[in-house]
Amino acid sequence: MAKASKGKEIILVSSNKLGTFVKISGIIAGAGANINAVMARGEKDMAYFHIIADPHIKAMNALKKADFKPIGEDVILVEMANKAGEIQKVAEKIADAGIDIKYNYGSAGSGRTSFCVFKTDNDKKAMKVIGGK
Repeated sequence: MAKASKGKEIILVSSNKLGTFVKISGIIAGAGANINAVMARGEKDMAYFHIIADPHIKAMNALKKADFKPIGEDVILVEMANKAGEIQKVAEKIADAGIDIKYNYGSAGSGRTSFCVFKTDNDKKAMKVIGGK
């Protein structure tokens, strides 16, 4: 059964240069924060990052001090069984409630659970239908 909770992600836009993610991840690690999930992509000259870091505030402050302009965004963090079909079940609950998923990404290891991030057009309602607080 999936468990949903409120979370904060860091959204960061930067120039798309070799080593940018090395720099960003180093700043976050240097602040004593861990990256739990990340989605990064480059488009032409720009790079876009969505990062779940713990503790969030330490990562945000360190990035600001390093002259980045991070934005904090409310998201839904979903922990679920790491097996076939689990994310589909969560997505189906959201869709059946008439909620649009703007984006999602996740991090799954070899353990029994996986961790996914969802941003929807109605996070409060999505939390309820997934089974969160």
